[in-house]
Amino acid sequence: MLANDFLSARVSIAYLINTAYSINRVYDAQEMTDADPPPQIARLWRLAERSSVEARPSLSLDRIVAVAIELADSEGIAAVTMSRVARRLGFTTMALYRHVDSKEELLLLMMNTALGEPADPDAPVTSWREGLERWAWELLAIVQRHPWGYRVPLSQMIGPSQLAWLDYGLRALAGTSLSEGEKADAILLLNGYVFWQARLFEELGGPGAGAETGVSNSELLAGLMDAERFPALHRALDARIFDDPPDEQAEFAFGLARVLDGIERLVLERDP
Repeated sequence: MLANDFLSARVSIAYLINTAYSINRVYDAQEMTDADPPPQIARLWRLAERSSVEARPSLSLDRIVAVAIELADSEGIAAVTMSRVARRLGFTTMALYRHVDSKEELLLLMMNTALGEPADPDAPVTSWREGLERWAWELLAIVQRHPWGYRVPLSQMIGPSQLAWLDYGLRALAGTSLSEGEKADAILLLNGYVFWQARLFEELGGPGAGAETGVSNSELLAGLMDAERFPALHRALDARIFDDPPDEQAEFAFGLARVLDGIERLVLERDP
């Protein structure tokens, strides 16, 4: 699920396996072994809070992440620095480094927390298509609440929330004849569409370039374009398609339907 979190899901899952630890294992914080996960993964999966690190009781990883998300939601991802987060919490920057190694790791923790887990992945649906439609709309709502998410760099480390959303999508396709690889690829495709649309809505959803002068988008572009050089685009301008206020719901629904049409074509090809 921002950064497109699922684009490197296969690599990320392989990375987790290569750390030789099971997600379901219960760790004893007093008996760390060679099979324990790397510290960054332990924090991402909230296994490190039971460590023996001595830290001030009022400062926790969860508090650090929550304040960082508040900053990103209100001021954008650029506002999230270790020093800004520390000041808002009333601690020194060095105190934060006892809980998280770097800003890059903090961003991954923020993304995992912001995504959360699907509200009701077991809710009944009538078809795989309905399941994926619900998946996409629910994910879009989260991304739009936290628009900084698509700026989080991709990482080979993947957290429980990302895996929960991936599992949620795969469940929708469980009754089809697609291979497991095709199911995963379909979810990654859909995830990319959701994040791209969320970015378009966030960055291009405001008034047009000519709003301050009262010139419409079509009029502005018409003054810049040569009809012979851009004949198809000129016809679109004549239809004034760029002047209508954007209807984000309708635009998202249109594109989502086209993506699902493509997946449906594949499903029909695979079904005996």
